[in-house]
Formats: sequence, C-alpha cells, structure tokens
Amino acid sequence: MDVLSNNNLYCSAALAGLYDVFDPEIGLNVVDLGLIYRIDFNDEDKTIAVSMTLTTQFCPMGENITADVKQSVNNTFKDYLVSIILVFEPAWSVDRISVEGQDFLDH
Repeated sequence: MDVLSNNNLYCSAALAGLYDVFDPEIGLNVVDLGLIYRIDFNDEDKTIAVSMTLTTQFCPMGENITADVKQSVNNTFKDYLVSIILVFEPAWSVDRISVEGQDFLDH
C-alpha cells in the first residue's frame, strides 16, 4: 500500500528507515506490513506527524512498535519533533501487506 504524504521526498527518506522497524510477533517490517498510513512534514514548525495503525487495537507490542517508529523517524530527521497518531480507521487488514511482505510470509 502507498503511504500518503505532503512531501514525497521526505517521506521516502522516512520510509527507508522504517523498513528496519519490525512487528516482533510477525517478523515483518511496519512498511511492508502496511501499518504506516500517512507521514506529514511541517518545515516551519519542524514537526512530523506519522499516522499509523496496528494489526489489532489490542496488539501487545503496540507501545514498542510505535516507540520504534518514532525513534526511527527521529533518527532520520534529527531536528524535527515526531508525533505518532494511532488510528484504527480504516482498520488494518492483510490486504495492506505489500507483495514483498506476502512473499516473506509465504516462506
């Protein structure tokens, strides 16, 4: 699934780091898993808002995953304040998993 953004160049840089953030129960990164919905950048305020979801609202690793996402984006954009917006609409489904993610899970 494509990640929405108001700055595609910055978004690509953020996503590059997020490929290293994994859901530890599934073993797949948050990008290929389809957990990242939107990343918006505000150069004036030096803020980044990451809208993401979890596989379930009650994901036992949710706090760890969101903290890792925040840390990863912060590592890429050191001068920015990163906020995570956890959303459950639209609900996550296996349809959000990328082709690469599907291949990984099939093996």
